[in-house]
Amino acid sequence: MRRTRQGPSFLARLGIGLYNALVVVSAIIVACYAAYQIFVRPPAVQPPDIPDSSQTDVSGQEQGGLKRRDQVWTFLLMGTDDGNGNADTLMVAMYDVKQQKVGVVSIPRDTIVDRAWSRYPKINGAYSKGVDRVREEVSYLLGIPIDYYIKVDIKAFVALVDEVDGVDFNVPVDMDYDDPWQNLSIHYKKGMQHLNGQQALEVVRFRHNNDMSGYSDVGRTQTQQALLTAVAKKVLSWNNVTKIGGFVDIFANYVDTDLDATDMAYFASQALYLDLNTGVSTKTLEGRGDATYKGYTWCYELDKDKALADINAMLNPYTTTVTDEMAHIMKADSYAT
Repeated sequence: MRRTRQGPSFLARLGIGLYNALVVVSAIIVACYAAYQIFVRPPAVQPPDIPDSSQTDVSGQEQGGLKRRDQVWTFLLMGTDDGNGNADTLMVAMYDVKQQKVGVVSIPRDTIVDRAWSRYPKINGAYSKGVDRVREEVSYLLGIPIDYYIKVDIKAFVALVDEVDGVDFNVPVDMDYDDPWQNLSIHYKKGMQHLNGQQALEVVRFRHNNDMSGYSDVGRTQTQQALLTAVAKKVLSWNNVTKIGGFVDIFANYVDTDLDATDMAYFASQALYLDLNTGVSTKTLEGRGDATYKGYTWCYELDKDKALADINAMLNPYTTTVTDEMAHIMKADSYAT
C-alpha cells in the first residue's frame, strides 16, 4: 500500500510562519534604523557673530578664533503672556548631548542692556520687537550664540499641566494677592500642593502679596524653574506615554519655534537618556533690582563676576571661557538704596 506524502506538520508550519514574520519585522527595523540615521541628524549650530571672522560652516569647527564644543546646543526660551506679545519668562538653555547635561538660566526681565536701537535700557524692551530682536539681545548680553528659539504661549502651560492630571509642587511661600485690574486672585499656603493648570499658572505668576511680603522677581524665576522642572518630570514619566497625541496638539497650537521636525526628532531621541534628577541644573542670574540707568529706575544690574561664572558653568558652548569682553554686562549709574 502506497503512503501519501504528508506536508509539514502544524507546528512546523507555525515555526516557518514565525520565522518569516521575524525576518520581515527585522527588515523593517533595519530599514527604519537606516532611515533614522539618514534623516534624523544632529541639527546645525549658530556661528558666533564676530566681525571679519574666518567663519566656516555651522558644523561647530573653528569660527573667528572660537571653537564650539561637539554636540552642544543653546536655546532661547520665551513664555508669552496671553498672546499680547509680552514675555513673562525669559530663559536660556544649553543641552550637552554627549554629557547628557542641561543648564537653564533665567534672565530677570528688567536686566540692563544698552543698545543703539532703543533708549529703553531693560531687556524686556526687546519683546515688542519680535523674537529675532530678543535673540540678538540675549546673545549680545551673554556673549554666546543662540542656536534655536522656543516661544510658548502661557496657555500651553495650563493645557500641559491639565493634560498630565496636575502636578504636585512645594509652594515656597504663603501667597495672598488680589488684583482686580488683571483679574488675578492668588491664594495658596506654603507647602506641598496638588495644582491643576490654572493653579500652576497663578503660582508662577505670583510676585508678592498685597502687603508686599513674598519675594522678588528673582524668587519668582526660581519658582518658575522649579515648577517647570516638576512638570517636565511628570510629562516624561512612563505613566504619560499614552498622552503623546495630546502633547502634540498642545505643541501645535501654542508653541512657535525655528526647530523643524527633524531637529525635534533628534533632540527628543537624545532626551530619552537624560536624567532629570541629576542632569538638569537651573539658576537665575544674580544682581540687584534697585538700579538706575540713563534715568530709568528699578532696573536690574547683573553681578558681572557671578553672571560670567554662571554663563561658563551652565551655558557656554565654546571650548574656551566666555570673557568680560565677549559678554556685555552693564554697570548701573546709581542705586535707590
